[in-house]
Amino acid sequence: MTIIVHTTNEGEVTLILGKTFDFNCLKEFERAYERIHDKFINNNTNEQIITVDLQNTHYMDSSALGMLINMQKCLQDRCNSIRIINSKPHIKKIFSISRFDKKFDID
Repeated sequence: MTIIVHTTNEGEVTLILGKTFDFNCLKEFERAYERIHDKFINNNTNEQIITVDLQNTHYMDSSALGMLINMQKCLQDRCNSIRIINSKPHIKKIFSISRFDKKFDID
């Protein structure tokens, strides 16, 4: 999977994920959010908004939930909010059952 990282001039960061978000994406996903973390440290910035865009994602397994939690732990001191947007209905249901709506802003 290819993860596209897009940063706006206002400092918001969006991770656009591919069709499948599963264990095979682990290293690439970790590298993406670690680069974001390092950028925040190097720029000495806090209170950023991170958006995970799942518009293209049709499949997600339980390891993806763990990856999102690990990202949250890594970025918690540097970002104000982590949003998950454009989830397909069956993925949104996974987030609801897993109570991720209590940990993330899910649109």
